[in-house]
Amino acid sequence: MRLLIIGGSDAGISAGLRARQLHPDTEVSLLVADGYPNYSICGIPYHIAGDVPDWHDLAHRTQADLEGAGLELRLRTRATRIDPAAHTVAVTTPNGNQDTIGYDRLIVATGARPAVTGITGLAGPDALGPADGVHQLHTISQMHAVQRALTTRHPRRALIIGAGYIGLEMAEALTQRGLDVTMLQRGPEVLSTLDPDLAALVHDELAHHGVHVQTNTTVRSIRRGDHGPVVVSDGPAGVQEIETELVITVVGIKPDTSLLTGVGATVGQGGAILVDDHMRTGLPDIFAAGDGVTTQHRLLGTTWLPLGTTAHKQGRIAGENAVGGNVTFAGVLGTQVVKVFDLVAARTGLREAEAQRAGIPARSVTEVPDDHKAYYPGSHPITIRLTGDPTGRLLGGQFVGTYGSEIAKRSDVLAAAIFAGLTIPQLSDLDLSYTPPLAAPWDAIQATAQHWQ
Repeated sequence: MRLLIIGGSDAGISAGLRARQLHPDTEVSLLVADGYPNYSICGIPYHIAGDVPDWHDLAHRTQADLEGAGLELRLRTRATRIDPAAHTVAVTTPNGNQDTIGYDRLIVATGARPAVTGITGLAGPDALGPADGVHQLHTISQMHAVQRALTTRHPRRALIIGAGYIGLEMAEALTQRGLDVTMLQRGPEVLSTLDPDLAALVHDELAHHGVHVQTNTTVRSIRRGDHGPVVVSDGPAGVQEIETELVITVVGIKPDTSLLTGVGATVGQGGAILVDDHMRTGLPDIFAAGDGVTTQHRLLGTTWLPLGTTAHKQGRIAGENAVGGNVTFAGVLGTQVVKVFDLVAARTGLREAEAQRAGIPARSVTEVPDDHKAYYPGSHPITIRLTGDPTGRLLGGQFVGTYGSEIAKRSDVLAAAIFAGLTIPQLSDLDLSYTPPLAAPWDAIQATAQHWQ
């Protein structure tokens, strides 16, 4: 069997490896538009910060590892058109020539691309770019461009547009590099995946480390100034112009779907390709996975939730089914975690407002227990919010606490509990680990659950 995969990131690589694992005789070829197969985009801020000095270490697996597993990598080869009837894909090769590649089964894992921001100066023939000190940050190539700017231009000031995960991590990275950082966020608070009052704790952490955060601020345009880019925004104080030396735009992504929509694939939530629980697109012998497709949320149903963890899972499902398997995708809860300086924020499942928007009656309980026994040195409070429905069924949880306080571990406990259908009172029944340096006899999530009435 000839299995062709378009895309060499999380979903595509996971699909290829699973297919070869189950059927070593399958010919698996991956079309990779750039030269960086299986690199961690999530690791970009840590290379820029200097925490990961060698950018090659961002590869989940080396090219030699992938080829040793039986994957044929066609680097710098861009798919331009799919012909479902002929079972072929037209491509542009590294030398610019056109070619056609046949397949028996096809997996499309083209991911997502930066969202159109509506900011004047970022699109069109006169758009500002790295030569002007303006950078998007979504690919390894763009990471290299930022690094070149930092090492050759030696900027002292930077402005970040967007306060999601990458924006927050970049604020820390650039501060660590010695830059004076300003962050502009369109919404009422940073990190919109948390409730605003919890996200305010992250805001305070940024400010504590010298980051100038402006919320409720919409960037209108970027233009060339005498000494660097000038960012024009509209916020609570009115229109303002900020001249800086380095601009990083991380304002979200949108599904990259043109290959599949061009041949009639159905579009679902968020403009992503609609797939079933086998990762089938509805087109003959064509599967799809990753940030470009819909996913199943265990509490909400079909949605679009682009996350690396989801892409890995969907890719594995697509790879197995493409070689004759019959496995289904179990769904996700949107479990996420981020480190911001000395703080960690995490969430899983639904926030109260999200549940109510979906027509699910919900309420929450919030407590601030210690992460371990207070008599042992180094204990810190964790802000924990649990959300449930009127029966007490656990719907979600949010955490903000000090780095090292096992925030991710506790969020994962809640994710497992939601998968199992537990109620908030039943959290007290869990047999969780205890030792004074790490936890209390009633863990922090259990101590919070015991305040549910």
